[in-house]
Amino acid sequence: MLNALRLYAVRHGSAQLTSTVKYTVQCTVHSTLTRPTKPLARHQLTLYRLSSLAGNKMAAASFKRSLSLLNSKCLRTSHLQAQHLLNPSLSTSAVRNAHFQFVPEVPNPADGETVKMTLLQSITDALDIAMTSDHTAVIFGEDVAFGGVFRCTVGLEEKFGKERVFNTPLCEQGIAGFAIGLSVAGANAIAEIQFADYIFPAFDQIVNEAAKYRYRSGNLFDCGSLTFRATWGAVGHGALYHSQSPESYFAQTPGLKVVIPRSPAKAKGLLLSCIRDKNPCIFFEPKILYRSAVEQVPTKDYMLPLGKADIMLEGTDVTLVGWGTQVHVLREVADIAQEKLGVSCEVIDLVSILPWDKETIFKSVMKTGRCIVSHEAPYTGGFGAEIAASIQEECFLNLEAPVQRICGHDTPFPHIFEPFYLPDKWRCLESIKKVTNF
Repeated sequence: MLNALRLYAVRHGSAQLTSTVKYTVQCTVHSTLTRPTKPLARHQLTLYRLSSLAGNKMAAASFKRSLSLLNSKCLRTSHLQAQHLLNPSLSTSAVRNAHFQFVPEVPNPADGETVKMTLLQSITDALDIAMTSDHTAVIFGEDVAFGGVFRCTVGLEEKFGKERVFNTPLCEQGIAGFAIGLSVAGANAIAEIQFADYIFPAFDQIVNEAAKYRYRSGNLFDCGSLTFRATWGAVGHGALYHSQSPESYFAQTPGLKVVIPRSPAKAKGLLLSCIRDKNPCIFFEPKILYRSAVEQVPTKDYMLPLGKADIMLEGTDVTLVGWGTQVHVLREVADIAQEKLGVSCEVIDLVSILPWDKETIFKSVMKTGRCIVSHEAPYTGGFGAEIAASIQEECFLNLEAPVQRICGHDTPFPHIFEPFYLPDKWRCLESIKKVTNF
């Protein structure tokens, strides 16, 4: 489709038209595939106007025929995506080629009734509960009214109305500033930043305003009922603008809480805790887990503690620390190390970047004498550096080897070279060999 339009533009004499057609059609296809409930209305007028650039009525007719064809294809794609949402077991190529294996956790019978959910469905469920239990809660962001590009807010506008679930302009700084104002005015603001990569325009509002609001007013005012949701981490094809892990940028900001879940059951409880916490919270959601992570999730309203790490697997020889998607890599590495090397690894999910659970980490390292911290963010200045420095200060006499960091490289996040960039299980396994042979 795209090639045909470009060829037509070349033959009818406009270089400007050629490049503009390429950009516009790419935008059209992207918008349609990521927003299956909105076919081509947004770009039809643009394409029709482009046809006028060629000064040819046949061009206009050709574009209209092409639009009709593209519309029909996109509607079929929407149908397939709807089937995928209804049946989370249907996998995508990105999931099939993932660098990790998600293993669902066995639910605790004490948690009551459970339902199988994907991570995105558990987030929707948490938002539904929050909106139902708190009449001041509002959800807003780019495209959230019709479900968002990842479909996490599907059905919420219909249930709670346009006054409580609504779209915003494409302006992250404005979204953050508006969220702070809503919270100060008494609402429970739940703002969505579509990708964590685009949270940087909102950085000043979050770091200098939201995080410091209570402190600078001498506890007279606060914006505690404030949560920023953002998709986070590698997805298999996101490249430099849709794959970043910016948690360490916020870790140096007193007044914020930063949380990253690893599974559907954890995501629901942690998100509800963030929404109800009296401090501004940033909730990063590993987008690659949205549909690939499926497990039994309690249907009840429940909360999980912030700032408390989880010991996923107990061990005696090496402590492995990660968060979000990376804990699944480390869990697999621990199994390989036990089978191939006879090394017993303790796997810890940090859960919260700020505040982080020093006590659990230190206690584990004092037992094992070795520690490897792994995350997708670049090596230099990543949060693993903070953990490694803290371990050196508190556990130095217990260490049998230097603390290792297995991270992303100090480059922009690549596209085709993503498999070489990510801290996969083989890089982590080599680090286990290094610390055990030190």
